[in-house]
Amino acid sequence: MNLEPLATFQVDLDPILDLGDSHWGRRRVINIIGGAFDGPRLSGSVLPGGADWQIVHADGTISVDTRYTLRTHDDALLYISTSGVRHGTPGVLARLARGEEVDPSEYYFRLFCRFETGDERYLWLNRTLAVASAARTAAAVRYDAYTLT
Repeated sequence: MNLEPLATFQVDLDPILDLGDSHWGRRRVINIIGGAFDGPRLSGSVLPGGADWQIVHADGTISVDTRYTLRTHDDALLYISTSGVRHGTPGVLARLARGEEVDPSEYYFRLFCRFETGDERYLWLNRTLAVASAARTAAAVRYDAYTLT
């Protein structure tokens, strides 16, 4: 198995909507308002309208669950879903929560990516799994995605 670079994603976000504590943990929704992606086999824009429906657990770990739509540079529409985890020390997590710039090496933020499309040029994505290393900024998530070959 090898990792092959797929694309770097910049996903722009609205402010966090905090729904409060539930039996699963603290439920938050972060709406996706746009962005872009670029790589050797995949490039285009992130369309507004998706979101991250996440859970913050008691220890501060976040379970990520995103779904949104991509438009490629050649006008294909792709559905992407990611699931993953973000965790770090309480101090690092507090800095991220305040919107401070934090070096991604100070915390763990990894994603699993699945794609879906009916566009014949990108059907290979329906059969491809990707993983990503991510970073959070005050208003966006940036991640480098790699296909598992």
